[in-house]
Amino acid sequence: MKIFYFLLFVFMASCVLNEKPDQTADENISEEKTKEILDHHWVAFQNNDLEETMKDYTEESVLITPNATYTGLEEIENNFVNAFKAFPKDSTTFTLDKSIVVKDVGYILWRSKTPTFTLSYATDTFIIREGKIIRQTYAGMAQ
Repeated sequence: MKIFYFLLFVFMASCVLNEKPDQTADENISEEKTKEILDHHWVAFQNNDLEETMKDYTEESVLITPNATYTGLEEIENNFVNAFKAFPKDSTTFTLDKSIVVKDVGYILWRSKTPTFTLSYATDTFIIREGKIIRQTYAGMAQ
């Protein structure tokens, strides 16, 4: 009986180890679409365009920042209303230092100068699926 259980264990372990990850989900991801949404979001943000910015999100989207987590369109929109006050369109300069896309993940590294503060380092990471930002993180260092 011990041999039976041992052989059963070996068989099950070999099945698990030989199992290939489901790659169909990865095959359906378009890096071009991810880049398109990432670029759209960057331009809309720089232009303080709330309507265009919000087109990138859904009711299920989540934005995580050092100060709060925003879930859904209303909370995310309120965050951007405040952000646009902090980054006035006509008196803020933005510099995009890095933009990377890998499958459904977008990453940007940027900085800005506003009339009241300098953001010497800021980074956002986005998970983009079906043309929408479903998850985003942000962190920045203001001076």
